[in-house]
Amino acid sequence: MKISYNQLKQYIDININHIDLAEILTDIGLEVEGIEEYESVKGGLEGFVIGEVKTCEKHPNADKLTVTTVDIGTHELLPIVCGAPNVAQGQKVVVATVGTKLYDGDKVIPIKKGKIRGEISEGMICAEDEIGIGTSHDGIMVLPEDSEIGTFAKDYFQIEKDIIFEIGLTPNRADGASHIGVARDLIAFFKHQSKDLKIDKPDVSNFKVDNTDLQIPVEIENNEACKRYSGVTVSGITVKESPDWLKIRLQAIGLQPINNIVDITNYVLHETGQPLHAFDAEMIKGNRVIVKTMKEGTVFKTLDEEERKLHNEDLMICNAEKGMCIAGVFGGIDSGVTEKTKNIFLESAYFNPVYVRKTSKRHALQTDSSFRFERGADPNNTIYALKRAALLIKEIAGGNISSEIVDVYPEPIKDFKVEVLYSHIDRLIGKKIDKEEIDTILKALEIKIIDKTEDKIIVEVPPYRVDVTREADIIEEILRIYGYNSIDSSTSVKSTLSFAPVPDENKLRNTISDFLSSQGFSEAMSNSLTKGKYYENAKGFSEEHSVKILNALSNDLNVLRQDMLFGSLEAVIRNINHKNSDIKLYEFGNTYQYHKSENNNLLKSYKEEHHLVLTVSGNKNPVNWNTPEVASDFYYLKSRVAGIFKRLNFDINKLRTEETNSDILTYGIKHSINNKTLVELGRVSNKYLTTFDIEQEVYFADIHWDNVIKYLPETPNFKPIPKFPAVKRDLALLLDKDVEFAQIEELAYKSERKLLKSVSIFDVFEDKKLGANKKSYAVSFIIQDETKTLKDKQIDKIMKKLQNTFEKELGAELR
Repeated sequence: MKISYNQLKQYIDININHIDLAEILTDIGLEVEGIEEYESVKGGLEGFVIGEVKTCEKHPNADKLTVTTVDIGTHELLPIVCGAPNVAQGQKVVVATVGTKLYDGDKVIPIKKGKIRGEISEGMICAEDEIGIGTSHDGIMVLPEDSEIGTFAKDYFQIEKDIIFEIGLTPNRADGASHIGVARDLIAFFKHQSKDLKIDKPDVSNFKVDNTDLQIPVEIENNEACKRYSGVTVSGITVKESPDWLKIRLQAIGLQPINNIVDITNYVLHETGQPLHAFDAEMIKGNRVIVKTMKEGTVFKTLDEEERKLHNEDLMICNAEKGMCIAGVFGGIDSGVTEKTKNIFLESAYFNPVYVRKTSKRHALQTDSSFRFERGADPNNTIYALKRAALLIKEIAGGNISSEIVDVYPEPIKDFKVEVLYSHIDRLIGKKIDKEEIDTILKALEIKIIDKTEDKIIVEVPPYRVDVTREADIIEEILRIYGYNSIDSSTSVKSTLSFAPVPDENKLRNTISDFLSSQGFSEAMSNSLTKGKYYENAKGFSEEHSVKILNALSNDLNVLRQDMLFGSLEAVIRNINHKNSDIKLYEFGNTYQYHKSENNNLLKSYKEEHHLVLTVSGNKNPVNWNTPEVASDFYYLKSRVAGIFKRLNFDINKLRTEETNSDILTYGIKHSINNKTLVELGRVSNKYLTTFDIEQEVYFADIHWDNVIKYLPETPNFKPIPKFPAVKRDLALLLDKDVEFAQIEELAYKSERKLLKSVSIFDVFEDKKLGANKKSYAVSFIIQDETKTLKDKQIDKIMKKLQNTFEKELGAELR
């Protein structure tokens, strides 16, 4: 949500540094996530000056150019070559001096001194589109004769500069979703700082009904969905472009002006927090407004020209014949304000947040209106906002107020009554605050104290504070204004440290993160929400195991991820599309699955696991003049995984190793312990790469972090480096395709338990020449006796023993 500092000053008399104000807003719960400078004209017209054309002659070397001299109040005439057909002597014009920057979208054009067809030019006489205050390019901009020479253009055109605060509004703070709401919170803060400030809301006391020529009655059929509905008509309006001040206010907070009526409703929404909607009164068939739900499947065409099928709980604003607007969410194509509109019906209502939220999610329509209604607007603000908008419409668009205000409010929403014990305030805050100071804070927050004793107070909270309904909420409000930073953190806190044999997961994560970062990997963070479509036809996953999100924001975020592969592939293609094809990523994250339990235990049906994944694609290292182009491969990824396990004190040679060749990973391996998977790694299959339009190979490792922590070795036992050398021997084995490396490894250790230190595979070869269903493994063996040097006879005996075992058990042949 964006807040304009200039507009904020209209409601509260402050003039403090914007950085300090951002800190105050953050401290009181309106976290400022960003600050940006706004200028009503890009560049602020810096360097532009009002001048007078003193001489004007045809260019000697160009028929369509004119050589001029211009007085800009510096006692020296500027020679300027101009191409505009309407330039003439005596005109008052806007001049861009040398060094001034012109903006064409994102392109910056500096004005330089130079020669144009042999004539010196030291500036530019500008058209209105070139300086950003209009769209005409028919010729230069000619100013009134009384324009003063030498005046800076930014002063002449009254260019407005503003500071815009980007506030990360939490869902519970609907009361802060407007400029007046933010001002109200700031006043509470400053009152606590003993500054007597008051909110200066625009006055609506001069609202009066001009006539009753256009009465439109309102009927609410669904009182649960619509608690209050107010309306008034304005006739004889002129729909046109908004005045500059209104357009600037909207543009400053990121809104595009449309026309004066729509702009006023948007302005009042962001001013007061109350959404409004203007209907063309001529489109209200039967001359009455009905608030109701419609039949399931009813087709309704919205302002974006989309035909939407309504749900039977979508609240609609209807006329006597059909729907006109999805209540609190989006208007209809037929009932909106157009250039031909002369009479309008102005709506200001309070809709049930649950209804609006569900409708908004069902139709994937997120609007400024639904943003506020679904969080909880102020039911007691409808009339004020209606009067404010009606008066602005009369001022800007003309017309007369042609009806009494219709206000259907069958069951007024009462203030929340809450009892608060002083002892609970002291206990939860951790500090004793003076009772008078508590009273001051509550009154500043517009929370009424209706009863007070030595031990407690009873307060009434206005309905616009939808998040303050319990004692703890009141205490949080007190602390928010009192200041979290005002609580002394040095108060006596006793704690006991005890030895815990459980591994410090955070420390381990940091260790591995540091290791991977040092290897050139970048940490990624992807969304736990993902597309359910990923799991619909994917082998290895089941759609029914997805944890589905009720009222999902969109179909792209409708389930919790079962696996971290798809998020990693999204990161890969995003990097490739941004011209970064050399990718090394790692990510810690959770995966989620649903498996219906036998006894229908809901909690046991959901499974959450922690994973660490590595994704590698492209070149191992950036290509340089002294660094050849070397593509990442399976073995590069395998070495990094081995490095992780080594840092965690695992002996990877003692883990069970199996080949994997699944629908997801081809040419891969899996390390496990006690039948629990520690890691799976391999090349991502072409099927999934094609789905993401990835044309380069991607290698992926999935480390099951929970299992790693569970089987984490204790502090390693250190021993001296062996004095006697190890010996390496290789075998090239011809095997059946269904034989896995894990079988070779298991048989090798069984065959030679004492001297065989490690078994590893360094090549796999498959070819028709090897025979049907055959493959070749190149296997390496490390043999070592830590008490003496091995002799050739011993080594040969061990290797012969291994060869015989493989031939007997696996039908292997030595190549």
